[in-house]
Amino acid sequence: MAFEIRDARPDHECAWRKLWDRHVIFFGMTPDPEVTASTWKRILDPASPINMRVAEQDGALAGFAIHLSHPSSWVKSNDCYLEDLHVEEYFRGSGIGRALLDDLVAVCKKNGWERLYWHADAGNIRARKLYDSYLKHDGHVRYRMRISR
Repeated sequence: MAFEIRDARPDHECAWRKLWDRHVIFFGMTPDPEVTASTWKRILDPASPINMRVAEQDGALAGFAIHLSHPSSWVKSNDCYLEDLHVEEYFRGSGIGRALLDDLVAVCKKNGWERLYWHADAGNIRARKLYDSYLKHDGHVRYRMRISR
């Protein structure tokens, strides 16, 4: 099944809210409608440093990657932080998660960002394969990937 990755659009809101609620519940939290509304508003705001790329398959929203950029304390270009990555359960194992990560690396290259960071559980096998871990705390690891141009 073919899928496309693109920037979030206003018409993704309803499907994204359903995925977001499941994503939040997966992490043991209760969805907060005000936080969800605020997050969506910031994702669509062109002046916001927060962006979202979505994966669509056969007209369905299959997953998303929320990321933000901000000035680096190490280099002159911005760093990129992967805030949330979610693939709907039905689509897991189809390569969408990896495609969203590959797409985010391409976004980093396009924007001249030199590092991509991701905060994940210490048991996250994909993160351990793709990133250099650089800080461990409370069962979580901060991962870093250097972006080659």
